[in-house]
Amino acid sequence: MDLRKLKKLIDLVEESGIAELEITEGEEKVRISRIGATIQAHVPVQQSLPLQTPVTSAAQAAATGIAASAPAGETAAPVAEGHVLKSPMVGTFYRASAPGTKPFVEVGQTVAAGDTVCIIEAMKLLNEIEADQSGVIKAIFIESGQPVEYGEPLFLIGE
Repeated sequence: MDLRKLKKLIDLVEESGIAELEITEGEEKVRISRIGATIQAHVPVQQSLPLQTPVTSAAQAAATGIAASAPAGETAAPVAEGHVLKSPMVGTFYRASAPGTKPFVEVGQTVAAGDTVCIIEAMKLLNEIEADQSGVIKAIFIESGQPVEYGEPLFLIGE
């Protein structure tokens, strides 16, 4: 296979977004692979453990799966049960649609599946986050204006 043909094939792979191209011509065989796709396909990505922050309530302990310990001589507060609504993306958490306006939800408020409970700003886009199940807001784990990570607990929704 000549060099001009190889160059055209490489350009084709780059322009089309194809991850890999393999051509067999007679006894000659050429395989062109984009570096980014090859790395993702063949190199396992090691996940780092999230940093753990001090837990300040039993509800937060339940949401994060960290056991809360009571001071000596006191019994631990009962752990609130319910569904934990987690962040579907990385961004900035906002409880209200604009500064100074009423928050979408408060602790003790009943919500239905599909109700907007907060906004997460990601890359200058405001994404409305909806309750994924009906119930009562038992706890709000994040303060407005704070950054959130993917999968971070936002709300505890109980019966």
